[in-house]
Amino acid sequence: MSEASNTKLSALSVGDVVSERTIELSRESLVRYAGASGDFNSIHYRDDVAAEMGLPGVLAHGMLTMGLAVEAISSWVGAELVITSYSTRFTRPVVVDPVTGATLTVAAKVGEVDAEAGTARIDLVVSAGGKTVLGKSQVRVAARSFA
Repeated sequence: MSEASNTKLSALSVGDVVSERTIELSRESLVRYAGASGDFNSIHYRDDVAAEMGLPGVLAHGMLTMGLAVEAISSWVGAELVITSYSTRFTRPVVVDPVTGATLTVAAKVGEVDAEAGTARIDLVVSAGGKTVLGKSQVRVAARSFA
């Protein structure tokens, strides 16, 4: 473990907010993600299909939401740390209005630190429209080993 990564981890305390981010999603964002991912399920771009499925509107892709959420800590991780795992539960869909879109907010807080092992757990609080959309979102980070 490098000295820089050890210092970064040992400086953390449970409850510290290491990153906060607001992300604006539009219908164009969904189309771009569909093209990149190959997920062209029409609930992600057609209001009529979403309504037929009993959905409240066109939904953001779950994996897009998950990816944007973890991206909130990528600059904080930097060169000293590495993400070793990431898990989450999808609790609510993100409805993307055709005019106003949707706003995701992400707060990354330290949930656990083990400086001796060189690891930490970062808990992500992800919401849209004032409601949590991802639950039990946890990112494990570890000191990068420079051998």
